[in-house]
Amino acid sequence: MDRLGTGIGWRPEIADGIAELPGVDWVEVVAENICPGHLPPAVQALRARGTTVVPHGVSLGLGGAERPDPGRLAALAERAEALGAPLVTEHIAFVRAGGPLTASSAMEAGHLLPLPRTRDALDVLCENVRIAQDALPVPLAVENIAALVNWPGEEMTEGQFLAELVERTGVRLLIDVANLHTNLVNRNEDPATALDELPVEAIAYVHVAGGIERDGVWHDTHAHPVTRPVLDVLAELCARVTPPGVLLERDEDFPATGELAAELDAIRTVLKEAPTPTVLPAPAPAPVPRPLRATGVAVPRGLATATGTVGATGTATTTATGTAGATGTVTATGTATATATVGATGTAASTTDAARQRLAVAQTALLSALVAGTPAPEGFDRRRLLIHSRALTAKRASVVAKIAPELPDILGGDYRPGFLAYARHRPMRHGYRQDAMDFAVHLLAEGRPADPDAHRRLTQWWRDRAGPKPPRGGPAHRLAHAVRRALHRR
Repeated sequence: MDRLGTGIGWRPEIADGIAELPGVDWVEVVAENICPGHLPPAVQALRARGTTVVPHGVSLGLGGAERPDPGRLAALAERAEALGAPLVTEHIAFVRAGGPLTASSAMEAGHLLPLPRTRDALDVLCENVRIAQDALPVPLAVENIAALVNWPGEEMTEGQFLAELVERTGVRLLIDVANLHTNLVNRNEDPATALDELPVEAIAYVHVAGGIERDGVWHDTHAHPVTRPVLDVLAELCARVTPPGVLLERDEDFPATGELAAELDAIRTVLKEAPTPTVLPAPAPAPVPRPLRATGVAVPRGLATATGTVGATGTATTTATGTAGATGTVTATGTATATATVGATGTAASTTDAARQRLAVAQTALLSALVAGTPAPEGFDRRRLLIHSRALTAKRASVVAKIAPELPDILGGDYRPGFLAYARHRPMRHGYRQDAMDFAVHLLAEGRPADPDAHRRLTQWWRDRAGPKPPRGGPAHRLAHAVRRALHRR
């Protein structure tokens, strides 16, 4: 991949400043925040002058138990093509849980949550990454995330987990050095050790961002200046490899353009002063066959083959000995194939199905504890989960206020405490915009706000957006009908 250089995360709030910044080689846009047919004029202007634009997805949930949603993949592909991007990026995280795999209500985190570094999670992630690679028109790079909590029973370090992910899929890496620093503070994981274990030749580019320590943990806020320890981790990385690109992220509390320029200069200084790296940039390694295991591990596309027939049980599996038995075992050619269960329709299910089920249960239990107030799953630090839960709720209130600014305007000082009380045991289910609507419905159903003028304004705000009929099915449908009845009586 061509060298990207030094870049900055493009946000509407700093679009004018970015256009004025000297030496910005490329920008990264949040994929979900742009429309391919109506690119922001500022982004079009950057492209017109030759600035590379990379879409950065935040909602795919490649680490979730479910397979990637085809609609979300298609949308990400469309944005890559509209921007003429050389690659697209996403996160090694899960963002939703519940649903069919657990026969429970679907929940959304509104945040990137860490995976357990286990074989189950890795198998699921590898299959999800390969699905995404097949659906995207350009290469995919995936980002390590920051975390406040440790999963119990982890089987690998982060470096080992990422190294095997690259080996099995050929995916490139987006390494966030601020997240490595976050994991040092929060999980006592040495960034140097993680970098030593990483396949640094697979790095597509690097993120640098600021944060703050609060409640005894480091919060990756993207709303504070980049700290010296984060730049030190960048220097550690640059001592091992020359990254093709480095990008400064800022999402909130945007400073003056001069301060952004100073942070970019500090990044350039680290790059300039870095010693000659031990590894030069190179293409990510191609996927290689995995050793055959009795349990059967899915391998990269095109590498696994098998011959044989399916017996009366309709189950096709690989075995360590590679012999065909009466139960329908098939012979493998030296790499592990996915165990496939063939049903009456003749379709085959992947070996990851069992792993997906186990991962779904674990992720649902964790997310429910964070956003629905259920007990902490066994083995987790309950204090850390409480801190994380409060942070998620606070972020949710802030994002809803940003995308629906009429709500804090109508409710005044009652907005934030009212939303925090509402969200404490009510998970978000369909994104932040629907969350704003659900909050309004909740207030109106309880006859709030008490002030007649505020109540009238909130009622009109909801009616303007709800349409003639509320969505069908579930509690939201019933609650919306209750609100309409209550408003009719008034």
